[in-house]
Amino acid sequence: MQRGSVNKVILVGHVGQDPEPRYTPSGTAVVNISVATNEVRRDSDGNEQKLTEWHRIVLWGKQAEFVGNYIKKGQLVYVEGRLQTRTWEDRNKVERRTTEVVADAITMLGASKASEGSPAESPAVSEAPPDDDDIPF
Repeated sequence: MQRGSVNKVILVGHVGQDPEPRYTPSGTAVVNISVATNEVRRDSDGNEQKLTEWHRIVLWGKQAEFVGNYIKKGQLVYVEGRLQTRTWEDRNKVERRTTEVVADAITMLGASKASEGSPAESPAVSEAPPDDDDIPF
């Protein structure tokens, strides 16, 4: 880590879709999920305005397998990680850019909205992401 700089993200929100794990050619699991966070603000007239922000999350290895097996759409999760911006060229040779959270840890905080059951018990999973050479895109 550079002295005087910090790249740390902490989010608590609901998962936007059921995770679909993929695997790199070397067999490392990877999954992308979106997490929604909500904020309520008052506008100039005093009315409450609900704002939803969507965050792209990338999980690797055991974390990705855990998410694929246990986390579903609507699940409340705690995510810790770092911001990463990637640039690539699409099929039309247009340069694209995205910023995402590369998760270091993810923890289920309660039952998913879809399950309406008792909260599932699960440990937090933490693992460093693989080298860039193992990224399938």
